[in-house]
Amino acid sequence: MRLQSFGAACTVTGSMHLLTLDGGRRLLIDCGLFQGGEALEARNHEPYGFDPADLDAVILTHAHLDHVGRLPLLVNRGYRGPVYCTPPTAALAETVLLDSARLQVEGYRQELRRARRQAREHEVLPPLYDEEDVHRTLALLRPVLAFGQRSEVAGLRVTPGRAGHILGSAYLLLECSDGRLIMSGDLGNRESGLQPDFTAPPQADAVVLETTYANRRHRAWPETLAEFRDALRQSVRANGKILIPSFAIERSQTILHTLKNLMDSGEVPRIPVFLDSPMAARATRAYFEFGGELIPEVRDALHSGGDPFAPSTLHEVLTGDESQRLNRYDGPAIILAGNGMMTGGRIQHHLRHHLWKPGTSLIIVSYQSPLSLGGQIVAGAETVEIMGEDIAVRAQIHTIGGFSAHADQDDLLAFLETTGSPHVWLVHGEVPVMDAFVPELASRGLKGDIVPDRQEVNLLGGGFGRGARPGLALEVPHAGVREEAGE
Repeated sequence: MRLQSFGAACTVTGSMHLLTLDGGRRLLIDCGLFQGGEALEARNHEPYGFDPADLDAVILTHAHLDHVGRLPLLVNRGYRGPVYCTPPTAALAETVLLDSARLQVEGYRQELRRARRQAREHEVLPPLYDEEDVHRTLALLRPVLAFGQRSEVAGLRVTPGRAGHILGSAYLLLECSDGRLIMSGDLGNRESGLQPDFTAPPQADAVVLETTYANRRHRAWPETLAEFRDALRQSVRANGKILIPSFAIERSQTILHTLKNLMDSGEVPRIPVFLDSPMAARATRAYFEFGGELIPEVRDALHSGGDPFAPSTLHEVLTGDESQRLNRYDGPAIILAGNGMMTGGRIQHHLRHHLWKPGTSLIIVSYQSPLSLGGQIVAGAETVEIMGEDIAVRAQIHTIGGFSAHADQDDLLAFLETTGSPHVWLVHGEVPVMDAFVPELASRGLKGDIVPDRQEVNLLGGGFGRGARPGLALEVPHAGVREEAGE
């Protein structure tokens, strides 16, 4: 049972793990897009270290872009087999991939126009794929995986478990004559505002474990909720715009549900709430369709015909013209817009119009890469560049850190409690974070190793192929991003 990681090895993005099993069968777990800076994103254009046509199957753990975003490219390069996933993942993947294709084509056209004026159009890379490529890819999806039910994939027994990360997210128990392997995918925060806890996994010989937040503990949900409520109250008193940058999947739905509860209970005044994210609006439909997966409070509201994601003052902003008109709206209002790290999307227009006003509040509910616009603001920058213009930062900044959809160190250790004494292989984390987690595993009698970038490892053995020593972490460029960049 051998593994090569062509993404999310020694970094937190671009998940793509190739499993080679007995009899030479080859299975790809996830096929995600690299995000977070030029060096990482350049890897999206590189050739794979394998022939996609030789794969027996692909399995998706969930629908975040950094887990599904290279699927159309895989198809373009020759893959024609099935792509297995849960039904909610299939529904969200359609939204995510079509949006990704549109943004890539739009970005390419804009860059090409600029390059032509400078006679350097030959330097502009084409988009990885377009909407037609996405539709060919969606035709390969097989949304037949169900939590707790065993399926056969390419002669392998596959049982998905509830991962609690986002809607439809699964970890995978893979069984064959070689042994039992668990691929964690991305695991959820056990104090999620929407998702039930992950289910306890069975015993296994090896676990490939995500480590996004393996060196820290999240703030407790009651404390996060109180912090968010107090930030909103203070912001309403300032009588200006309240800007909340948010990712379209899971984070936007969590924030909308939380706003509704706070307004319905009278803890926060009812002021207009504008959802300025067509992608988030489309993704929310999947939360209605598959609401049975969510926590009882939300599930019961959906079953009774209610809308747990709609504060009474909610307005969905669908067109670009409507979004621009928001900047002329008079009076306090909450504007929830993408993207979460403020590196693009409609939030930039709102920041450009309001960040310099002392009455504005910026409530940050996602991790911010140090190199991103949001990271600069969190670090205390007095001015930032937005859409080619220097903008003063005079708004009140509130950073709420407890909304993460990712497992923290305690969650990861709890996940491993029922797995016996597996060899634990660490992926989807920054190297210093993984280095700090290995002693935590050792203190519990577990052997932990870091999966190197693009280098084959024997998951059931003690070391690496090609003579490399166990625990070797190859140097890969990264921009300090965490998984939220993929949301």
